Amino acid sequence: MYPAAFEYHAPASVREALGLLGQYKDDAKLLAGGHSLVPMMKLRLAQPKHLIDLKKIPGLSYIKEDGGAIAIGAMTTHWQVESSALLKQKCPVLSETAAVIGDPAVRNLGTIGGSLAHADPAADMPATIIAHGAEFVCEGPKGRRTVKVDDWFLGLMSTAVKEDELLVEVRVPLWAGKTGGAYLKFPHPASRFAVVGAAAVVTLDGAGKCTKAGVGITGAGIKAVRARDVEAGLVGKNLDQATIEAAAAKAAEGVDVQADLQGSVEYKSHLCRVFARRALEAAVKRARG
Repeated sequence: MYPAAFEYHAPASVREALGLLGQYKDDAKLLAGGHSLVPMMKLRLAQPKHLIDLKKIPGLSYIKEDGGAIAIGAMTTHWQVESSALLKQKCPVLSETAAVIGDPAVRNLGTIGGSLAHADPAADMPATIIAHGAEFVCEGPKGRRTVKVDDWFLGLMSTAVKEDELLVEVRVPLWAGKTGGAYLKFPHPASRFAVVGAAAVVTLDGAGKCTKAGVGITGAGIKAVRARDVEAGLVGKNLDQATIEAAAAKAAEGVDVQADLQGSVEYKSHLCRVFARRALEAAVKRARG
């Protein structure tokens, strides 16, 4: 199918893009990588009258260490995240998560900012971003503001970015000490989206006790969520197999698990527990070195 008619805009700066958003408001849509919006337009599920392409805006594609965090420009592609030497050294789970997104065509054009702003409930990166405790930098007419990851995902394909704002940067804090992480998913055989995916990041002290833990779940409900009950079952404890299994058993709690063509509520809840356990096992193994 072909999309409905629209007017194309290619701003050369963030300020120009914000001006177009302010001018056309609800009639405008932002285009980043295009692998989410364009299919929706072809199916007439989205019919913007104005399409604002962000590709020609300089300075929105980068990966750099900045003040105890890794700063990633919103227009950085999944491939750039996957192949980044800095991320592989400092925050390898982000690279590993990017490597299992879609296929090479999606990873070469799709962007981390576009994915996180679109907030598909089965996307991979949201779980990893939640587990790491990332922050989002949005720019609007009044300047920039920072949104914590726990305030970002509001509902089905809904985030905290305002209608007159752009997501310009994702900031992933660097965890100190003996830290390990992992992202694992049960992929849909065609789309490679997560039927259920789980990301885990844990930090251990010198005695092997967990001092910090982050666990994110994607695919099971209407949005990616933090598995708080799992995290609570880890912090302050030695992470032996029994402790990991007991914590992972709570992975579906607090998740609004939805039945769909991929499985029932019971089945997807089971997948939450299984993949949370597997991700935790892998993360703990890495933290121990």
